[in-house]
Amino acid sequence: MNEKVGKQSLKFENAPYIIGAASVAGPKEIDGPMARYFDRVSEDPTFGKDSWEEGESEMVRQAVMLAIQKAGVNKDDIRYVFAGDLLGQLIASTFGIKDMEIPVFGLYGACSTCGEALSLAAMTIAAGYADNVVAEASSHYGSAEKQFRFPLEYGNQRPLSATWTVTGSGAFVVSDRESEVCIKGITTGRIVDYGVKDSLNMGACMAPAAADVIYQNLQDFDIEPTYYDRIITGDLGKVGKKILTDLLKMNQVDISDNHMDCGIEIFDNEEQDTHSGGSGCGCSATVLAGYILKKVSSGEWKRVLFVPTGALLSTVSFNEGQTIPGVAHAVVIEHHEMSKGK
Repeated sequence: MNEKVGKQSLKFENAPYIIGAASVAGPKEIDGPMARYFDRVSEDPTFGKDSWEEGESEMVRQAVMLAIQKAGVNKDDIRYVFAGDLLGQLIASTFGIKDMEIPVFGLYGACSTCGEALSLAAMTIAAGYADNVVAEASSHYGSAEKQFRFPLEYGNQRPLSATWTVTGSGAFVVSDRESEVCIKGITTGRIVDYGVKDSLNMGACMAPAAADVIYQNLQDFDIEPTYYDRIITGDLGKVGKKILTDLLKMNQVDISDNHMDCGIEIFDNEEQDTHSGGSGCGCSATVLAGYILKKVSSGEWKRVLFVPTGALLSTVSFNEGQTIPGVAHAVVIEHHEMSKGK
């Protein structure tokens, strides 16, 4: 039976599986070190559409349909879609999946949305409410910058703490059908607010939430960091990574040997002038779909803790002088044989 573990975690006795995954990315990402792992890329940031927002929706559509195709199922076999993005009223997700005629749960966890979607998808499958569901998350540099910061034409200078919003979408089919990759458990994060107000320092906003949920995962499951081959945060960047490791060391937890961050891996910060690294819902989603799952599927990594991180601000809250709280959700992803052994 599935079981509640500790304060914030669930363990799935009959673990749901990821049977298909797809990643779609844009022009900046093509020049980065992850380029060869993406399923589809486009030199055109609008993906052949008339705006950045429509282009993001096209990424969503392509990623979801390709993940379903790779899973070897039909669209009609998908019971639900859990999807989210960074735009107001989730318009990227809405217009991307509106013609698919699949029941949908729209999610907003900022850049933690991929972890939230996978958590809810796994819970749904493990509880027997569906055979196949899709989890998806996306972001777009042009649409996100226009909404949260400045028009691109303004050409403002970016501080070294700033991250670059990834243009990308990652989609996953979670199923009760066996594959090489399963979701063995989850730890749901809390909202953590250290009082940071700098919207150009997302790493500082999100690192406390990442530290909180990683520490709770280790406590709930009574394990050490070395239990995982990798502890992978979503988009803290170089600044956030340092804060994360320092916060955990204050609690006698050292993840320095097995931690990696999708925001650091997706770009070459020096060559691509992305400063602290990458961010956005699509950052962790595309790296998970394109890179991490391949490592787990092959057995090179037996077990990883996937921890996308989100900064919970809006233009209204920011302009009214509110702080920027963070949230992170942890997903335990295992190679199938390792899971069967446990």
